[in-house]
Amino acid sequence: MAAETISPHPPGVPVVAPGEVITDEALDYLRSGAEHGVLIPVAADSSVRTLRVVARGAHTRG
Repeated sequence: MAAETISPHPPGVPVVAPGEVITDEALDYLRSGAEHGVLIPVAADSSVRTLRVVARGAHTRG
């Protein structure tokens, strides 16, 4: 599950948003774009080799 927004530019539309399950298709699209010069400025790792994720089974106490 994503813990960050990942938006390639262009077009600037988020492909992954916090709380969404990250699919293989989304990763393939983002990594292919990064390899071909598409900017991914808001990702923690603009190469999209690593992603910020929510730990599986994590719970919030309130």
